[in-house]
Amino acid sequence: MAERSVDVVPLPLDVRAKLAELELELSEGDITQKGYDKKRAKLLAAYIPQCQGVDPSLHKELHLRAAPAPTGKQSRRKECGSRDDRYRSDVHTEAVQAALAKHKEKKMAMPMPSKRRSFAVHAAVDTCTPPETSSASEDENSLRRRSKGQCFTGLSLEQWVNQAMQGTSTTSSSASSASSLGSGPRPGSGPNVIHNPDLRTGGSALADVLAQTHLEQFGAPPDVTTHTAVQTEHARLPAMRSCPKLSRADVMETGNVQRPDPNQPRPEGDSSSVVKGDPIAVMAHWPHSLETALQHWASEMPKAACLTTLDTSGRPVHTLTYGKLWRQSLKVSYTLLNKLGTKQEPLLKPGNKVALVYPNTEPGVFMVAFYGCFLAGLVPVPIEVPLTTKDAGSLQTGFLLGSCGVSVSLTSDSCLKGLPKATSGDVVPFKGWPPVTWFVTNSKHLSKPPKDWTSIPRESNGEPAYIEYKSSKEGCMMGVAVSHTAMLTHCQALIQACQYTQGDILINVLDFKRDVGLWHAILTSVMNLLHVICVPYALMKTNPLSWVQKVSLHKAAVACVKSRDMHWAMMSHREQRDISLSSLRMLLVSDGANPWSVSSCDAFINAFQGRGLKPEAICPCATSPEGLTVAIRRPAAESTRTAGRGVLSMYGLSYGVIRADSEEKLSVLTVQDTGKVICGALLCIVKLDGPPHVCQTDEIGEVLLNSRCVASCYYGLPGITKTTFEVFPLNASGSPVSQFPFVRTGLLGFLGPSELLFVVGRVDGLMLVGGRRHSCDDVIATALAVEPVKLVYRGRIAVFPVSVLRDDRIVVVAEQRPEASEDDCFQWMSRVLQAIDSIHQVGVYCLALVPANTLPKCPLGGVYLSDTRQRFLEGSLHPCNILMCPHACVSNLPKPRQKQPVDVGPASVMVGSLVAGKRIAQACGRELVMGDDGDQGSKSTFLSEVLQYRAGTMPDHNLFTLVNNKGAVTATATYLQLHRRAERITTLLLEKGRLNKGEHVALVYPPGVDLVTAFYGCLYAGCVPVTVRPPHPQNLTSTLPTVKMIVEVSKSVCVLTTLNVMKLLKSKESLSGDMVKPWPQILDTDDLPRKRPSQLYRAPTAEMLAYLDFSVSTTGILAGVKMSHAAVGMLCQAVKLQGELYPSRLVALCLDPYCGLGFVLWCLAGVYAGHQSLLIPPMELEGNPGLWLSTVSQYRVRDTFCSYNVMDVCTRGLGSQTEALKARGVNLSCVRSCVVVAEERPRIALTQSFSKLFKDLGLSPRAVSTTFGCRVNVSICLQPQKVGAFVKQGSAGPDPTTVYVDVRALRHDRVRLVEKGSPHSLPLMASGKVMPGVKIIIANSETRGPLGDSHLGEIWVASLHCASGYYTIYGEQSPHTDHFSSQLSVGDTSTVWAKTGYLGFVRRTDLTDASGEPHDALYIVGSLDETLELRGLRYHPIDIETSVQRSHKSIAECAVFTWTNLLVVVVELGGPEQEALDLVPVVTNAVLEEHYLVVGVVVVADPGTVPINSRGEKQRMHLRDGFLADQLDPIYVAYNM
Repeated sequence: MAERSVDVVPLPLDVRAKLAELELELSEGDITQKGYDKKRAKLLAAYIPQCQGVDPSLHKELHLRAAPAPTGKQSRRKECGSRDDRYRSDVHTEAVQAALAKHKEKKMAMPMPSKRRSFAVHAAVDTCTPPETSSASEDENSLRRRSKGQCFTGLSLEQWVNQAMQGTSTTSSSASSASSLGSGPRPGSGPNVIHNPDLRTGGSALADVLAQTHLEQFGAPPDVTTHTAVQTEHARLPAMRSCPKLSRADVMETGNVQRPDPNQPRPEGDSSSVVKGDPIAVMAHWPHSLETALQHWASEMPKAACLTTLDTSGRPVHTLTYGKLWRQSLKVSYTLLNKLGTKQEPLLKPGNKVALVYPNTEPGVFMVAFYGCFLAGLVPVPIEVPLTTKDAGSLQTGFLLGSCGVSVSLTSDSCLKGLPKATSGDVVPFKGWPPVTWFVTNSKHLSKPPKDWTSIPRESNGEPAYIEYKSSKEGCMMGVAVSHTAMLTHCQALIQACQYTQGDILINVLDFKRDVGLWHAILTSVMNLLHVICVPYALMKTNPLSWVQKVSLHKAAVACVKSRDMHWAMMSHREQRDISLSSLRMLLVSDGANPWSVSSCDAFINAFQGRGLKPEAICPCATSPEGLTVAIRRPAAESTRTAGRGVLSMYGLSYGVIRADSEEKLSVLTVQDTGKVICGALLCIVKLDGPPHVCQTDEIGEVLLNSRCVASCYYGLPGITKTTFEVFPLNASGSPVSQFPFVRTGLLGFLGPSELLFVVGRVDGLMLVGGRRHSCDDVIATALAVEPVKLVYRGRIAVFPVSVLRDDRIVVVAEQRPEASEDDCFQWMSRVLQAIDSIHQVGVYCLALVPANTLPKCPLGGVYLSDTRQRFLEGSLHPCNILMCPHACVSNLPKPRQKQPVDVGPASVMVGSLVAGKRIAQACGRELVMGDDGDQGSKSTFLSEVLQYRAGTMPDHNLFTLVNNKGAVTATATYLQLHRRAERITTLLLEKGRLNKGEHVALVYPPGVDLVTAFYGCLYAGCVPVTVRPPHPQNLTSTLPTVKMIVEVSKSVCVLTTLNVMKLLKSKESLSGDMVKPWPQILDTDDLPRKRPSQLYRAPTAEMLAYLDFSVSTTGILAGVKMSHAAVGMLCQAVKLQGELYPSRLVALCLDPYCGLGFVLWCLAGVYAGHQSLLIPPMELEGNPGLWLSTVSQYRVRDTFCSYNVMDVCTRGLGSQTEALKARGVNLSCVRSCVVVAEERPRIALTQSFSKLFKDLGLSPRAVSTTFGCRVNVSICLQPQKVGAFVKQGSAGPDPTTVYVDVRALRHDRVRLVEKGSPHSLPLMASGKVMPGVKIIIANSETRGPLGDSHLGEIWVASLHCASGYYTIYGEQSPHTDHFSSQLSVGDTSTVWAKTGYLGFVRRTDLTDASGEPHDALYIVGSLDETLELRGLRYHPIDIETSVQRSHKSIAECAVFTWTNLLVVVVELGGPEQEALDLVPVVTNAVLEEHYLVVGVVVVADPGTVPINSRGEKQRMHLRDGFLADQLDPIYVAYNM
């Protein structure tokens, strides 16, 4: 990359003075941003060097975009604590914007996600949180990260000005990643840590890389099947890595394993050694415990100030002397031991744990309670104040308290008043907390101990002195126990390292309840008679300079701060002559181990060196809860000071290798030393992976510490205690380097020259992506550097990894400013993606923006990382903008399968199966001969003759009973009534309709007896009936065109219907749109002629056409198949025999009677077999979901047929009404078989839910079974179950067998059985017993060869009741001539088979049927037309939809389809619209994890968007057409590109 070179020209002194004055006016609000820009540009006009390729007016433009300065009416003091401008790095912002400006005229890199207007407006209202009412300002981490964000700075206008004003180069950007991607591995280079480096000039910035990311235009959408780079209509995202090929071509879906980069840097140094700290000096009269020290100072110097508390205005409100501290602590200890509980059963005993719950504004009360616990022999457990019952981390805090056995919580008056109360006035129980007793430790609540009462003497020992909480990476809160010995030794080591002297004044800005604040301000201060002045966090928010003012006012020698406090003070300092920091001997930076604190340290020195601050006073330290103080830079004179700094390659650090680089490179990290190891300790660096071998000198590893002043254990967790606190480092030969155990500190670092410790991060903050480790803090800095204040609210960003497809993926979540527009958000997100890819060479998996003040907060305002991560994974984060980029970061997908040539197949597959001992996958039912059922009335081939015969022999036999939605009978029909009414319809057709033999008649009737009579009237007249579903009265615009299409395609010359339906057909909607063609003649059958026909028609041959069966498939294809009289007769006989249907049986039908087996059971089977049919129209269940079950119970029905749609309506609508149904007398124990009629894979989840739900009503789980049929053969499998006493009465077949198959093998068209509960297992239920007269074989649809039973193939069927062929196919142009006349290429080549278009397999089970033969079960996997060919594998939509639907509770329904090689997922949102964007990541995660597919588009829509037909099948192609035509009105559309 080309680098910019800028000549630095020193500015005259008067110009520098005027610029400083301008800066002061801007910071105080005395001048607007616009005025500041104008005056500064005028001053610098003669001195600014021209930057190549950058418009000189750009700087002015950028400043104009900044937020306007507040008016003079606002309080300047308050403004300094809340304005975001002081957190902004002008240098870095301008450099990034200058590079990004080159892309200003370009289109964005990806399609904009679309939102529904109502959703966008609603989200905008929710996100507008006024900044004045926000609950917290910059958190401890975000402020540190904010300063880090400033560090990615090249030489821009602001930096050049700063350098010229200082007369030298500034290092305020030294902690940055400073230019160019050329920071790859350098063979042969070793560690190169620079001691006391000269301050350097920066090179080009992060923006330079972004400027080089060219946006190219592409046309076609991305092809996710081969995992190539994603190409969109507008532009290209950062380059994506291709998927490495697997070594085995036939590997199953096992996820590609990342191969190590052969060019990656590797450590080359010698083995590092163990470093020993200075010995702890032996001091005379050293106290044996902190209590002894406190008692000594209380008696010797009782009036010496111990701790001063400040209020929010900076005034001292309370000063605690050593004498008062001792007296108050005695009162606390006496009260806790003697006044809580009873004398016989005191509530607390020595050794018990006590929770300390105090706010950060009351350090004095906390200190009294802390030492009171010491004097009572109790173990204090300081925790944060829970503000609400749903605080982030409340559950984990409760786990900590419960594991410690805490039963008493100490607090203050003001804190207790602020806790949430119940109506009784007691503190409400917090989530996950054990029952605790709250006790206030203010003076008025304490009892004075008797004069003869003394505290329990405590000697220094290994018992826990206190327990400090620590949150792990996963969010688990653990208690780190520190013994009395470690506490005392640690205080002694700190006194020696920090050179404390009695009477020193210490300014503490840190949290005094834990970590450095506790160790210095509460413990060490008492040991050495220090005076601590605590600056509360609330004061820092309103006056960030307050701690500096206190240092100057009290001439403090030591200050304990964080880098954020230095940054705040630096950004808000004023020209106050009375400020002097000359007394400051040591400025302890508690987070100095964070590499991004370097810029704050350097900037603070530059700002305050003129006010007496000595550079050698800056003392960063490295600490951890387990190792306490690990290393600290000692305060010393500049001449004797040892300090170091290194510029390291981020590329090398990602591989754990130290490689020096120059600051002119973009992806570098500048680190500073944290001093030498603490006194009396041993330190070594061990490898992160595997056994704890000592690292090489140029290798990054975890810091281990051996010392008497370390924590002892994780309280109550012996398992992880052993792995953390009992580590024995090994040298190169594998032997331990020491006989004493070391403690893991969780710090990542290396040892530099002079035994200085350099820390580059923490183990908990690492993300392992693609074999490389990245720091969360580094990614945050890069994101903030793009536009630190324009979009991100108060710099609140969370970065964390999520495990997807066995690798960590980076997720970035930020709070957006309320006024940010959607376009701004999307532009910022796309730039962040480019920046992170350019600097870190890693892709971001998800980038989400949430409304301001919605991320879970820590007590000091920080982002609660683990809770944020948990919300993201659970889908409860509620983002308002989201961008998923799985294509860019998921590079370990399995290798796409290469299909075998078609000519390698039939014979070899068969022979190979036989050699392996596998049988050919085939099955057959019992033999069927026409008329062999023994029924004289059904021996005729023609159904019309069967009806005539039964009308004469059994005229009064009730055949049909129709019920309405109230359960009342509305129509009945006997054989004679049906026959005579059919004759009258025949007369209507012949005389009024003047129809000829063989002409087609459309029957447009609602479900009922009229449809049956019209059908047989057509047969009597010699016409061919075509049953058509009538249009829905409330949805004519979408249902009427389908009716007219079927009428036209079937070439019907007449329409038979009722008067009400005729009105719908002739309505004005029928003449609109594309329906301009008139209807054929329409005949109303409500008023029929009474004349009987002279002669009834009899077909000359049974092979003539009986009726046309029209249906619309789930793929949107309308087709009609021809059914001959012979096929109809054989079909009815097979159904009669398989279902054991006889005239004495009563069968309840809740099916649509227009096509398939539903039509056969409704209109044909009853007339043929003579059983009584109880007709329940499915549409009646819309108003009465319990109609079907109550009718079955009322009539004591033993056999019932339904559809999945009916079963789903009952399950959803009656789930909570089972008790009410039982009270109404509904009893389903009479049901022996409940058969689901379907043309799909059995829905096991639905049938099991149905059986379990209505088990209390007497329904047997064995009663539910399924059928399978399709267009070519409407009834291939049918098996009514026999339960209870009915088993002995019939020839029942075997129970439906459920097997579990490996879903990964199915994608390769293989069948591999696995155990229940196995990973990637898919349950499949057999579709029933093969019908009589039916033969089945599994064949390869391409080679037409038979397959073995371990292969998945197309189901071919041979039967006498197969359809004769297609009458017409509407909507598909591909030929289907061989669907009904296919033959195998090998084996049985003479049999003519019909292709079902469904994939399945046959397995021989251990069961036997009624004849004693082994049962061959048929398992349906899915429709061949619906399968998705992605990555060379075969996916079934229902499997992906099942994974999607169970990924989130708010997904009511979903459907998937492909669009130009993109996988599109449409989900129906069952919750509020605010949860819409939560579904995008969970859906993407679920499909990636379970199916190894990248979702291209996620559409979140309203309930009811996914079209479902009357059989309960999803119409995915209709949904796809609506999506492409932009007719779905979605809530949100996310393009995962």
